[in-house]
Amino acid sequence: MSDDPITVLAVDDLPQNLRLLDAVLSPRGYRMLRATTGEEALAMLPTAGADLVLLDIVMPGIDGYEVCRRIRNTPGFEFLPVVMITASGDQEKIRAIEAGADDFVSKPFNQGELLARVASLARVKRYQDTIERQAAELAAWNRELEARVDAQVDELQRVNRLRRFLSPQLVDLVIDSGDEGFLDSHRREIVVVFCDLRGFTPFAEGSEPEEVMGVLAEYHAAMGELIYRFEGTLERFTGDGMMVFFNDPLPCDDAAERAVTMAVAMRDRAAQLAEGWSRRGNDLGFGVGIAQGFATLGRIGFEGRFDYAAIGSVTNLAARLCAAAEPSQILVAQRVYSATEGLAIGHPVGELELRGFTRPVRAFAVTGIDETKVGVAT
Repeated sequence: MSDDPITVLAVDDLPQNLRLLDAVLSPRGYRMLRATTGEEALAMLPTAGADLVLLDIVMPGIDGYEVCRRIRNTPGFEFLPVVMITASGDQEKIRAIEAGADDFVSKPFNQGELLARVASLARVKRYQDTIERQAAELAAWNRELEARVDAQVDELQRVNRLRRFLSPQLVDLVIDSGDEGFLDSHRREIVVVFCDLRGFTPFAEGSEPEEVMGVLAEYHAAMGELIYRFEGTLERFTGDGMMVFFNDPLPCDDAAERAVTMAVAMRDRAAQLAEGWSRRGNDLGFGVGIAQGFATLGRIGFEGRFDYAAIGSVTNLAARLCAAAEPSQILVAQRVYSATEGLAIGHPVGELELRGFTRPVRAFAVTGIDETKVGVAT
């Protein structure tokens, strides 16, 4: 509780009574304020900082009963201790209780009784002040906690949105910097990897949904781990199809090399999965298409559901190369093969007629990589 002196507002129309109260209370450390009318007391109350009121009943103007009632009806002073000073018996005390008084002191004053009643009620007032202060502090803490929780929820939602299509390393970078400006629409050259499972449609049509979901879960977990390892940006996955690109949002000098190295790792991992699927009677293969070119990239969608998308012919080319690939085959466009010369091991497959492209597309089949020249984690 506060160590400040207890402030007592004494209200009496007789100066000698006020002096007597002052003489009794001030030497005991009480801070005394004086008012000679009820109106004066009520005017002082909002700024006086009184902890207790000693209130005479009979005064000119409004009497002590009315002053007490008005104190009780004043916001913030409903529980301010009021001690009525009575000159007579029980009838005045009953009216004082009805007016809202907490205690009584009879005239002439008994110093011991006066000090005891004032000390008791002052102690109650300080406890009330402490409770109110703690309640206010608790309310402020609750507001601060609610604000922190709201901020953390917003941050978690933001992070979860970013984790939908960015690698964990990139998400951590965005969180540290607090900058999402790279999600705005822009144009950049990227390398796109499109992959899917061969034979998935007939498998899905002839299998129980639980079995299909089990295969997809294994497949997504394996491919997702490789996408994150090579720090690719997952644009989307639709069933068995996945689209990943490199050199955006953050630029990288070895985008084509990362893409081809990841594709080879995906093919090898898919082959391991396919062995297990085959033992369960499911004949599934894996194909990849890779292309390089300019695209417009940025956040698309609506509030509560955003994706990060790449739009341009390069994405269509990667998808068409993937569709043309045989099981376990990685088909890449000429620009990708040229950019990975010395790393990628492969051979030309000629010029392919691809849907949506008016001219034949020169493509290469990547069969492996030269492990001595790998520049990214494998």
